[in-house]
Amino acid sequence: MTTPSIQRPTTTAFFVQAAISFGLSLAALVIGIIKLPVGPWERGFLAIGLVFVVSSAFTLAKCIRDRQEVEEVTNRVDKARIDKILIEQDVFKPGQV
Repeated sequence: MTTPSIQRPTTTAFFVQAAISFGLSLAALVIGIIKLPVGPWERGFLAIGLVFVVSSAFTLAKCIRDRQEVEEVTNRVDKARIDKILIEQDVFKPGQV
């Protein structure tokens, strides 16, 4: 007897807002790097840094999501084991404490 997950699905509006926000911030930073009055080496360094930050942010978000999913599965398994033990236990049977 397991209880369903209370996790609510992400709404379309929230997903669109997050995607637009990410796109605008990325575009603004790219335009800022392009318009910056520095040489090509400095501009390249900033561009590589931007790529590294974006990719590491996606990796971190994926790792956090994966860890939460593992914990959710572990919690469900533990709850199922406890439920099984409680169902098998007959508290009215003489001799059991």
